[in-house]
Amino acid sequence: MTPVICGVDVSSTSLEAFVGPAGPARSFANTVEGIAALAAFCQEHQVDLVAMEATGGYEKQALVLLWSQGLAVTLLNARAVRDFAKGMGLLEKTDRIDAQIIARFAEIKGSLPSVPRTAAEEHLKALVTHLRQLTQMQVSQRNQGLLVTDQAVRRSMAKVLKVLERQKREVAAKIAAVLASNPLWKQLDQVFRSIKGVADRTVAAVMADLPEIGTLSNKAAAKLAGLAPLARDSGKKQGKRPVRGGRRQLRAVLFVVAGVVARHNPDFAAFQQRLSAAGKPKRVIRVALAHKLLVRLNAKARDVRMQFTTVDVAQVA
Repeated sequence: MTPVICGVDVSSTSLEAFVGPAGPARSFANTVEGIAALAAFCQEHQVDLVAMEATGGYEKQALVLLWSQGLAVTLLNARAVRDFAKGMGLLEKTDRIDAQIIARFAEIKGSLPSVPRTAAEEHLKALVTHLRQLTQMQVSQRNQGLLVTDQAVRRSMAKVLKVLERQKREVAAKIAAVLASNPLWKQLDQVFRSIKGVADRTVAAVMADLPEIGTLSNKAAAKLAGLAPLARDSGKKQGKRPVRGGRRQLRAVLFVVAGVVARHNPDFAAFQQRLSAAGKPKRVIRVALAHKLLVRLNAKARDVRMQFTTVDVAQVA
């Protein structure tokens, strides 16, 4: 049986809903009251799944509140939806048309619900994001300082750098406290750091950017991180298999950390040497090392989660 899907086009102020394939349609405010009205609208029309594009944050409140009302919600890649519309020859663009296209795309793709992050996961994500922002500001100030000769300006920039460093230490301490306060995260922190070269910031980044780790197959985890090579074959031609998409910030962390791990772990070092001896390009080796590290982390996380599940079952019994 075809599920009833409500496509929702999200903006900072409004939510345009369209129950596919032929309506009805209605507009709601992107507020707590408007989302409650949208939930009632979906329940009235027996909607099985609400589909929205990930819009950089404007969809977060609706995602959480609709789930709290018992509605399954899926988040879609906005570029994929727009490419789908172009492929279908739908060049017109209004909020209502977009909502209808979103519903149609979710139906054809067979989209699954996107379970929202818990409050603890959102808090960890916010802290990790803030730490990254502080680090970027610090790097920017240092780079700018290389070109400054005026002593008064240099003293001012030095003060800013000290403030940023203090803020980074404070945020890092908060992240450590959050990880330590969660039994699962505390155990994951320990097993991840058993790999030489993996530090506390790596653990925080992985848990913030890939909270599903340990619940996914290695292939699914690699695809989410953007580390799964994409086939580009046609007829007799076998093209290069690039990696792209996925969670860019997580991938960037894995690239850096995998290089460090390869200097401290014999199996990673041997793997790197085999690829180099085979004449593989440096970028291919870099991706392969990051992929290997992610697979190792995913396996360790799976073992930890199984232990927690076993304990929970034993307690119930």
